[in-house]
Amino acid sequence: MRVAFVSPLPPSKSGIADYSATLIEHLRCLVELEVVSGPPSRFDAARYDLILYQMGNNPWHGFVYELALEHPGVVVMHEANLHHLVAELTIRRGDWDAYLRELEYEAGPAARARGLRVRAGEVGPDYEGVAMMRRLLEASRAAIAHSNFVLQRIREAGFKGPVARIPHGAWLEDVDRFAWRARLGLDETTPLIGIFGHLKPYKRIPEALRAFRRLVRVEPKARMILAGEPHPDLPLAPLIRSLDLEACVRLLGFTALEDFMGYMAACDVVLNLRYPTVGETSGSLLRALGLGRAVVVSEVGAFAELPDDVCLKVPVGAGEEDLIFEYMNLLVTRPDLARAMGQRARQWVRRECNWKSVAERYASFLEAVAGGRQWSEPAELARQPEPPPAAPAPAPEYLLSWCERQESKQYAQEHLSRLQKTLAMTPPGGKGDRVLEIGAYLQITPLLCTQLGYGEVRGCYYGPAGQKERRRVKSETGEEFECELDFFDAERDRFPYADEYFATVLCCEVLEHLAHDPMHMMAEINRILRPGGHLVLSTPNIASLRAISAILQGYHPGFFTHYVRPVQGQAPEPRHSREYAPREIQQLLEDAGFTVLRLETGPFRERPRPELIWVRRLLENYGLPLDLRDEGIYALARKSGPVRRRYPEWLYVGRAE
Repeated sequence: MRVAFVSPLPPSKSGIADYSATLIEHLRCLVELEVVSGPPSRFDAARYDLILYQMGNNPWHGFVYELALEHPGVVVMHEANLHHLVAELTIRRGDWDAYLRELEYEAGPAARARGLRVRAGEVGPDYEGVAMMRRLLEASRAAIAHSNFVLQRIREAGFKGPVARIPHGAWLEDVDRFAWRARLGLDETTPLIGIFGHLKPYKRIPEALRAFRRLVRVEPKARMILAGEPHPDLPLAPLIRSLDLEACVRLLGFTALEDFMGYMAACDVVLNLRYPTVGETSGSLLRALGLGRAVVVSEVGAFAELPDDVCLKVPVGAGEEDLIFEYMNLLVTRPDLARAMGQRARQWVRRECNWKSVAERYASFLEAVAGGRQWSEPAELARQPEPPPAAPAPAPEYLLSWCERQESKQYAQEHLSRLQKTLAMTPPGGKGDRVLEIGAYLQITPLLCTQLGYGEVRGCYYGPAGQKERRRVKSETGEEFECELDFFDAERDRFPYADEYFATVLCCEVLEHLAHDPMHMMAEINRILRPGGHLVLSTPNIASLRAISAILQGYHPGFFTHYVRPVQGQAPEPRHSREYAPREIQQLLEDAGFTVLRLETGPFRERPRPELIWVRRLLENYGLPLDLRDEGIYALARKSGPVRRRYPEWLYVGRAE
């Protein structure tokens, strides 16, 4: 399907431009996409199956509006009002007759009569009362909105064509908030409130500033920043002076996106208030939620549809200023509550607003419209895939019964919790399923058959490519197990298995040993796994409490940093070449074409470390995440497509050949 994507793009000062740039990146993987980011000199609509218009209510979208009237397509209504845009296309061009015609077409003779008074300078345009959507909707084949609020307004405007509610995509950024707080001259103990985006009158900024003045009286260290382009109808500097807040409030003006995100990450609380509203979805709000910030919104329009546990909602009207103050005071004095709400917000964004699922919904709806079919959101796109049911952890005695040698049993006892957790995370199989354990020592390998039910179990280990061995072990109770062990170099050799051969692959305590090309191994795992197959991966955690303690006290943070003393006549044991943090494992798996179903940390050896409580308290004091801080990383992922990035920039340097 060939689609023309019509929208302004950066550096246009439109939030929809940023939205479109990110959506294009994901949507072009699903449909044949051609982008039109400005008024085209020539446009042949017949070349496309559909035209997709991203419509906003500002001058940047003038060419989008005019093209949509000339060539009907699918219009994405980012809000339920186009009055400012139509006024820009008519009044600003000196064409009052066209403006009056549009008013009468939209809302009848009374609206035209008011328009005459507007032209005479007696009143201002009725921006909120007359939405100016009718002409565009009548010319459109289908419509998309981000909220039920806007969908309802579209239907109320008389549109009877196909519609879809597709969530606004959101960004999951990782930003060093302390670096940006340092740039602002703030330490970790200073409460920081932020307001972001175009600083328009309807964003309740006077109410927020008056509430903040009350907050400063009870928390004198509190500070506020306002980052965004100023609006001529809301002179903020005089207002801040009149409230005696010059020492506590800083106007940052329009900022580049990197600065915008940095300042937002630096905040403890973000205010995203507005009234009146025409159903717009705030890109800056979604960025704040994706950053895990505690957010306060107005309980109006699309914002009222947000889950109650990811933000605090302020009704507009009597008591609004009091509630803004109470919410800010609560979040500033209870940072644990603010952090917990921010974590829930980030999880919601990851689950419901990830760009991949947004793009899939777009593609699915566009295909239905092009094919003349009724569309309903596919169930598999409605939520992130759920992990398969966890298997019960094997009894320690049973696991240890397979260790034939004393040194093997001693190792298994020391790593018992890790081995049990790995088996519990591994999806059960059936007689027709195959499983591969990379780096197999035959400690948990027999249980893949006896406990998890796989019909064929294979193992592999580092060694000369092409070499094979048949290994057999016998448990203390007399059970026997045997499997074939293949030898090769996981970083260099093609794995000796057919495409899509295995249902499950275990890669446990292997990744950290790879010194040259870890993505080669990940790409090969992707190749030999069937579609929807599972990868179980475990590796030491370089971001654990122990690692933080070590580096703060001047030691190496690695779990295993030693060189292995060579033994005459024996191949050297591989040492740890690089250890990973949980977020890196998440990125590694996604780059390799997997969807992460579970990402956890847990013990790596049977060594409790209560003395590390001071590190946990340090993280709490700085508002840093406390989760994923145990010694080992455990991940379960599902193959969802081909390798996305063979040489991801976060892992490799150097130019491509």
